[in-house]
Amino acid sequence: MSISVEEVFETASMILNQNLDIRTTTLGINLKDCIDNDFHKFTDNVYDKIKKNAQRLVQAAEKLESKYGIPIINKRISVTPVSLIMETHCTREKYVSMAKTLDRAAADSDIDFIGGFGALVHKGLTRSDKVLIESLPDVLAATEHICSFLNVGTNVAGMNLDAVNMIGSMLKETASRTKDAVGCAKFVVFANAPEDNPFMAGAYHGIGEPDMSLNIGVSGPGVVRSVVEKNRNCDLTQLSEIIKRTVFKITRCGELIGRELSQMLNIPFGIVDISLAPTTAKGDSVADIIKAFGIEAVGAHGTALAIALLMDAVKKGGAMASGNVGGLSGTFIPISEDSGMIEAVKCGALNLAKLEAMTAVCSVGMDMFAIPGDTPAETINAIIADELAIGIINNKTTAVRVIPVPGKKAGQSVNFGGLLGEAPVMEVNPYSSSDFLNRGGRMPAPVTSMRN
Repeated sequence: MSISVEEVFETASMILNQNLDIRTTTLGINLKDCIDNDFHKFTDNVYDKIKKNAQRLVQAAEKLESKYGIPIINKRISVTPVSLIMETHCTREKYVSMAKTLDRAAADSDIDFIGGFGALVHKGLTRSDKVLIESLPDVLAATEHICSFLNVGTNVAGMNLDAVNMIGSMLKETASRTKDAVGCAKFVVFANAPEDNPFMAGAYHGIGEPDMSLNIGVSGPGVVRSVVEKNRNCDLTQLSEIIKRTVFKITRCGELIGRELSQMLNIPFGIVDISLAPTTAKGDSVADIIKAFGIEAVGAHGTALAIALLMDAVKKGGAMASGNVGGLSGTFIPISEDSGMIEAVKCGALNLAKLEAMTAVCSVGMDMFAIPGDTPAETINAIIADELAIGIINNKTTAVRVIPVPGKKAGQSVNFGGLLGEAPVMEVNPYSSSDFLNRGGRMPAPVTSMRN
C-alpha cells in the first residue's frame, strides 16, 4: 500500500497537535515454566525471565520511537495469573514476596507496570485464590508497579458472588494503607476479562496464549475530537463514516508498530487494542468528543446514544485496519483520567446512576471513580455486582475500578497526580442491599451459555 505525502503530513499533525500515540506496548509472558518447589529458586526464575525480556522490549520500542517519530508512552508486562502459579506456595507472606520480586524486575527494566497479579474466579475460589485476595492490601501497599485483577463472571459461568463479597473489605483496607487510596487504582474487577488486554490495571497473559506475545494499545481521542468538531453539520450516518475512517488511520499506526516490534523481538504479534483511552492532557478527552457531537455535558440525555455511535464506529474502523483487533477495543470513560468527565461530575451533569447506564453501551465499565471512604463494604460489593451483571447479560466485557477514599465526602476531590488525574468524590445511594448480596453463591449464567 503506497503512502501519499498528504497522508504523511496528516499523521504528523495527529502526533504533534492531537495527542496521537501508541499508548502501550505490552509484552505477555508465561510464568508457568518458572515454577519450582524451592520458592527462592522460583522467584529467581521469575525475576530473570521478566527482566531479560522486558529489557529487550524497552530497547526495541525506543528504537521504533526514533525511527517513526510516533511516541510510545508505556512499556508494560503482563504475566500468567499469579494465583495459578502459586498453588504450592500460597501463603500471604509468599504472595507478598512474589509481588516484590515482580516489582523489582519492573523497576530494574524501566517497565511502567506489570499486570496479572490476580485470579480467574468466575466459577469458584481455590485456596490460592482466597489467599491472593487477602494479600492484596499488603501487595498494593508494598509495591509501585504491580497491577491486580479478578475475573468474577463470564457469560457461560455466571457471577461468583462469594468472590465479589471479598472485594469491598479488601478495597477499604487497601485504601487505608496507601496514600489517597491510590492502591485501589491499581486493582480492577472484571466480567468477561479478555486474555490479551494490553491496558492496565486489567492486563494478564491468558492461559490460551503462547509463551510470549506482544499486544499494542493505540489511542487517539484528540484525533477523533478534531474531525468531529470539523463536521458539526453532518448527520449521524455521515458522522459515523468520518470516525470510522479516522480510527482506521489510527489503527494502522498500531499495526505497523506492533508487527515491526514483534519481528525485532522474534515473538508472536498478538493484537491491536483500538480503545480510545483518554488522559488529563488538554485535548485528549473522550468526554470532549461527546461534547463535540452536540451534547452540552457528559451525562445529559442523549449521552448513551452518542457513546453507542462512537463505540460502533471505533470498532468498525479498527476492524477494517487490522485482522488482529482484540483486547478491550472500544471507548474508555474513566472519571479521574479524563478532564471532561471530571468537569461533568463537578457540574452535576454526571452521577453514578448515569455512569452505570452509559457502560451498557461502552467499554469497559465504571472506571477510576471515587466514593466516600465511609461507604460500607457491602455497598461497594453491590456497585461491582450491578456493573458486572450488565456485562454478563449483554455478552460484553465490563469492569469496575472504584476508589473509596478515607476521610473524603461526596463533593470533595482527591488528586492522584500524573496520568491518574483527579477524582471528584461521587455520592453513593444510601440504601442497603447487604441482605441480598450476603446470600452469596453464584448468579446463574444467562441462556446464551447454552448456545453450543
